[in-house]
Amino acid sequence: MHTSLYRRYRPQTFGEMVRQEHVVKVLQNQIEQNAVGHAYLFSGPRGTGKTTIARIFARAVNCEHPVNGSPCGECAVCRALLEGSLDILEIDAASNNGVNEMRDLREKVQYPPVSGKYKVYIVDEVHMLTDSAFNALLKTLEEPPAHAIFILATTEPHKIPATILSRCMRLDFKLIPEEDLEAHLKRILDSMGKEYEEEAVAAIARAGAGSDRDMLSIAEMCIAYEDKLTYRGVSEVLGAADFSETLALTEALLSADMPSALEGVERILSSGKAVGVLLKDLMAQLNRVAVAKTCRTAEKLLSLPGEQFARLKAVAEKADGRAVLRATEVLAKAETDMRFVSSPRVCLETAVMRIALPEEDMSTDALLVRLNALERKLKEGAFVAPAAQTASVAQTAARDTVKPAAAPAAGAPVQAAKPTTAPAAGAAAAEYEDVPPFPEEEPVFEEAYFADEPAPKKAAAPVQATKPTAAPPAGAPIQAPKPSTAPAAETPVQASKFTAAPAAAAAGAAGAGAEVMFGKFVRTLRKTSRNGVLFTMCSDLAPVFEGGTLVLYTESGTIARSLARAEHRAVMADVFAQVGITDFEVRLKGADAPQKANAAEQLKRDFPDYPIEIK
Repeated sequence: MHTSLYRRYRPQTFGEMVRQEHVVKVLQNQIEQNAVGHAYLFSGPRGTGKTTIARIFARAVNCEHPVNGSPCGECAVCRALLEGSLDILEIDAASNNGVNEMRDLREKVQYPPVSGKYKVYIVDEVHMLTDSAFNALLKTLEEPPAHAIFILATTEPHKIPATILSRCMRLDFKLIPEEDLEAHLKRILDSMGKEYEEEAVAAIARAGAGSDRDMLSIAEMCIAYEDKLTYRGVSEVLGAADFSETLALTEALLSADMPSALEGVERILSSGKAVGVLLKDLMAQLNRVAVAKTCRTAEKLLSLPGEQFARLKAVAEKADGRAVLRATEVLAKAETDMRFVSSPRVCLETAVMRIALPEEDMSTDALLVRLNALERKLKEGAFVAPAAQTASVAQTAARDTVKPAAAPAAGAPVQAAKPTTAPAAGAAAAEYEDVPPFPEEEPVFEEAYFADEPAPKKAAAPVQATKPTAAPPAGAPIQAPKPSTAPAAETPVQASKFTAAPAAAAAGAAGAGAEVMFGKFVRTLRKTSRNGVLFTMCSDLAPVFEGGTLVLYTESGTIARSLARAEHRAVMADVFAQVGITDFEVRLKGADAPQKANAAEQLKRDFPDYPIEIK
């Protein structure tokens, strides 16, 4: 009859154990010092060696010539215990969990051992005992015979009553690291003469998830699948989706390519993979992306073939860290939701759409992902306005600025042209604020607020036009006109709006429109450092002047609350002061409806003769 690998290669001494050094050291010292306890509790995950160490300990305490606390395996007692003896009794508490079984145990424990010094009772899955059975066992643990040793093994120690726990020496077992599982599996394969790939052994150890027994069970299936252990064969046995397909699906999710993501899900599920398996593979792939993005020794930790790791590293370098975390959280929630839905596939596809469409998700994590994407595009200079649009604006401004004078009628007296004066600084700022000086290509954004402000130009002194002389009489000699003189030094020159004092800036702000002043504010804020998130939130605001206050409206309560924070308001106040705005307010759209109604009533009272309608 075929014997399983985990039974055929079960350790027979403490030295053959895979890890659990802290447990082995305690038991060896007690055996060497002849200070063995009467009750032990071995707790820990499955497949970590609880029952195996209990059997080794039971033979070691009865061995006539123990070697470093381990059984020698040569004396008569060791050979008898290996072949089966009444001095070592194993009880499965999952099937013998009643009070009658524990009462029977309490009666038989009084009998002395047959050949050894101690009679050892190994109770496996002890947490399955009923309350009455625990009470029956409690009396025996309180006053055990000198020749009896109890070893209780469990995977769920929290289910054991405190009265039992307090009477046992508790030793906790830990999951076995992957590198130790790999080394153990390689020793077994070498002893069997099996060929294997390093990546295949790493995949089996990873699938074991810290359990030596689970790893050996998987390895036995893979050995039966093909003569040589290969990575592809292991993936087929485990039923995992193809690495290339899951990596392509992960890349589509992180790059917000929803059509490709849904096509990838359909293709993988059509090949026969279960929805739950695909979900676990996606989460594992996202974990690999996170490791490859953050760890210097990622190639060693992941143990992937060179070509696969290179492709994974390329995806990780392009991925955003927050997007990876958000995708993992969405899939983890979907895994929980699948237990309560009738169609797990719909649940998975919904999670895929949520990951691939962060702009449609109003959660905080999705908003942060969008802000990070905007900041990255700002650094890369992705927003550029077409040159034709900029040139058109400049030409329109030029036509509006220079208007040719109409030709005088025939025979009409020639009048002296009135001297032209430069337009007021406030009016110029209000009308031509966003017009660049040259039709060159400027980096702009989707809104006009993000355009860089044109370079300031010095205001020229007003030039007086020359007064034309009256027409000379017929036959009179024509005299050359006198050249115009330069303006006197004391001629007042208008100050540039960019170098005006704060009072002048405030006066210009009062005359300029809300859109213009807000554009100044956004451009100035953009030039400040470490304010990318604040800059992005301000881009959605709608500016309106209400009296002397610049009111900024938003439809998002989250943005309104964030901008009301002290650190954000301080930065905004400082930037507004630079552009000449001393009074501003951020409001949630719809929250000021009563104020609008009151203002409408006031207008109707002030102008009763005019029909006023608020739309």
